[in-house]
Amino acid sequence: MSHTFVSSIVWQRLDASGHDYAALEQSEQGPRLKGCAVFVEDGVNCLLQYQVDCAPDWSTRRVEVNGYRGAEAIALRLETDAEGRWRLNGAEQPQVQGCVDIDLAFTPATNLLPIRRGRLEIGAALELNAAWLQFPALTLAPLPQRYTRLSEIGYRYESRQGAFQAELSLTPDGLPRDYQGLWREAR
Repeated sequence: MSHTFVSSIVWQRLDASGHDYAALEQSEQGPRLKGCAVFVEDGVNCLLQYQVDCAPDWSTRRVEVNGYRGAEAIALRLETDAEGRWRLNGAEQPQVQGCVDIDLAFTPATNLLPIRRGRLEIGAALELNAAWLQFPALTLAPLPQRYTRLSEIGYRYESRQGAFQAELSLTPDGLPRDYQGLWREAR
């Protein structure tokens, strides 16, 4: 099944050295988010390519992450089924059962998924638990999140019961343009 290019963006990381390229594609089977993050984490050079395949409702179905953290090769495959069961390289992940969205800790790209799925009116909020792929641990954990739509292009993102908060401004396609204090569109 071929995918049609919709849009792309390049972000600059603000809290450390790094960039991330993300492209949004669409097919009859659903949207696909692809990207490549190049950054320095705790003094270690990292290159991570990612692909997130979604169902037509923007729920995550399959994720691949490949690349390097220094000399360490990374090859991860995440899959979820209709019952919300997740597998990481074939191993069941019961701690994130029922999660609908993936949150890749090393990129702002996956914020797109709940925003597009939620289709919130201004002033409305969406609460969810995302399957959070932590970095550099590369383990999955549930991450409670809340998205509140502030304007046509603005959202407030909160996680860990409000312990972390940031404002996001979006492109017309819903990709984060600016992620307060962490990322901004490279221009």
